Amino acid sequence: MNVESKWSRGRRVGALARALAPALVMTLAACTATPVPRPSPETAVNGVPNRTDDPRAQGHQLANACAGREGWADAAPPARIHGNTYYVGTCGIAVLLLTSPQGHVLIDGATEEAVPSILANIRSLGFDPRDIRFIIGSHEHLDHMGGFAALKAATGAQVWASEAARPSLENGTVDADDPQYGIIPGMRPVPVHGIVSDGTIISPDNDSIRLTAVPTPGHTSGGTSWTWRSCESGDCVTFAYVDSLTAVSADDYRFADHPERVAPFRSTFDRVAAMPCDVLITPHPSFSNLFARLSGNEPLVDPAACRRLVESMRVRLDTRLARESSGG
Repeated sequence: MNVESKWSRGRRVGALARALAPALVMTLAACTATPVPRPSPETAVNGVPNRTDDPRAQGHQLANACAGREGWADAAPPARIHGNTYYVGTCGIAVLLLTSPQGHVLIDGATEEAVPSILANIRSLGFDPRDIRFIIGSHEHLDHMGGFAALKAATGAQVWASEAARPSLENGTVDADDPQYGIIPGMRPVPVHGIVSDGTIISPDNDSIRLTAVPTPGHTSGGTSWTWRSCESGDCVTFAYVDSLTAVSADDYRFADHPERVAPFRSTFDRVAAMPCDVLITPHPSFSNLFARLSGNEPLVDPAACRRLVESMRVRLDTRLARESSGG
């Protein structure tokens, strides 16, 4: 997939055009000692709503609503994935909500245009956006972190990001060394409260939510993946939210001329292949076939999913490097 097709498709389906717009481990619970003051009457312990909705039925609704729609800001209904982990994003961009009695965590934020639908999804699940304590993400591009500023304003949450991602978030600009520099619009700046690094743990309660940061540079310098456990009626699974692994660039960029950009991909592939990975989710849900899995048409739990994703991404990268080296 060349880069122009990625960004032009995003505009064509309405997401961008309408928007243009050893390991360190820290437990980040100090600012969230006070319990959530506004529990929804529908919310039971550990942030799992006490409702009869079947998660797979919600998955069917999500898949049907997004059939033929993959715009970054195309509104989608929410769906519970497992336990206290929910999909609240759009048809084209994953945004995840993890809930607990002490506060919630939001992973990624789509575009600023998508923020109203994200907030509406959170409310429709019975949660108050003001109870979100932390906003974290995958990588520093408009389609995944462009909504951070508006989400922070609506929730009062802290934004945490990798050191490499911080300048783009705080300046609203794309890193000049980014292979996609010059073709990606900027985003509204947002202050970064704290830095995540290898093994950093994000947790509002040190119990029902414990997200571990896994640096996965390549697609961008600041790329970060996340793992956590989510339990439901004694059934616990490990989630792997794996950042984008594609070598995408401007048309005149040659990865073969930039070994310093290829090396991070190689190490990231090895690391992702070894990650615990019962349930794989990717920032672009189509890369993990998420909607089909949420609707029950394919297995939701697949411990081999991360390895298969890495295998396909290795082939893509090697194919591109071979083509560039041959003058293609």
